[in-house]
Parts: sequence; C-alpha cells; structure tokens
Amino acid sequence: MDIKTSMAALQVTSAQIAEPGAAAPDAPNSAAREFEAMFLTQMVDEMMKQVDIGDFGGGQAEETWRYFLAEAFGREIAEQGGAGIAASLRGALEAYTESRTMEQRS
Repeated sequence: MDIKTSMAALQVTSAQIAEPGAAAPDAPNSAAREFEAMFLTQMVDEMMKQVDIGDFGGGQAEETWRYFLAEAFGREIAEQGGAGIAASLRGALEAYTESRTMEQRS
C-alpha cells in the first residue's frame, strides 16, 4: 500500500466516525430484527426442552449445545421472515420516533 492509498483510507475512515449519541439510520430495523431473533431463540429453546431428542448425551453440555442450536434456529427463522414480530415492533418504533420528533418541534 502506497502513501496515497493510506491517506485516502484515513480520510474515508475519519469521515465515517459516528457522532456520539446519534443513532444509525437503520437502528429501528436492526433492533426489531435482533429482538425477533432473540424472542424466537427463547421460544425454540423452550420447545426443545420439552422434546426427547434421543441419546444426545445429557448433562450440562447437552443444555449448552441445545441453546446454541436453538439460537441458530431462531436467527434462521427471523432471517427468513420470522413471525411478524419485527414488522410490528418496527411500526411501533417508527410511530414513537415520529411522535418524539413532533414533540421536539413544538
């Protein structure tokens, strides 16, 4: 990497520094997706606790790995459209943000 490339990289990086306290433009969408994935993970984990999964080994290790599997299922379900939780939450967050903006203007 030559000096011109290094300087250009520094300029781009410094231009992308976030302002303290400023939210990312897609923060409501990201938060809604993450919440849905977390909620679905909890649901899948509870369902898996009720199902006999055979001779998986039992014990503490089984519980730990079962949660990782539930987390993978939850994230995958959320990425493929989920259960509609993210869409509802996104709408509520947008309405809240809009009302806060209107209050601040008043």
